Amino acid sequence: MAEVIRLIDGRPQIVADEWSFDAASDWREQEHVIVPLAALLADAGGARGPLGVVLAPDDDPAAVVPFFSRLALIAVKFPKFTDGRGYSTAHLLRARYHWRGELRAVGEVLLDQLFYLRRVGFDSFALRAGGDVDAALRAFAPFSSSYQGAFDEPRPHFAR
Repeated sequence: MAEVIRLIDGRPQIVADEWSFDAASDWREQEHVIVPLAALLADAGGARGPLGVVLAPDDDPAAVVPFFSRLALIAVKFPKFTDGRGYSTAHLLRARYHWRGELRAVGEVLLDQLFYLRRVGFDSFALRAGGDVDAALRAFAPFSSSYQGAFDEPRPHFAR
C-alpha cells in the first residue's frame, strides 16, 4: 500500500494511503476511490463507499460544491511543478466554498512546495514517485513564522 503525508493535529505524519484513482466503469463498486470530475458529474449517486474526486488545473472548483455531502476527499492535480493553479483551487475550496474535508495535493508535488501548499489549505500530500519522505517531513518547517495570513494561520504576524 502506498503512503501519503497527512496533517494530523497540525503535524505532518506518514500514513498508509487507502485511496486509489479509478476512471473505469466499475468505480461505483469500489470503496475509497478517487474519480475525475467528469465521472463525478455523470454519476455520483452510485458510489458504494467513501468517494473522492480529482480536479485538473482547468476544472472549476465550484462544480464540486453540490457534491460536498458525498465527498470525503478532494485531490488537486499538479501536472507540472511550474503550474500554480492548484494553489488557487485550494484557496477557493477552503475560503470561498468552505470545504472542510481532506484536501490532497497530487501529481508533481515537490518538497519545496509543501510549506506553501499547507498554507493555502492542503492537509494531505502525495509525493511524486521516488520522493524522500523524511526530507518531505522536514520541508514543512523551513521558516519559524510567516508574516502574512493564510488558511493555516489567518492572522498576520503583527496581529499574533
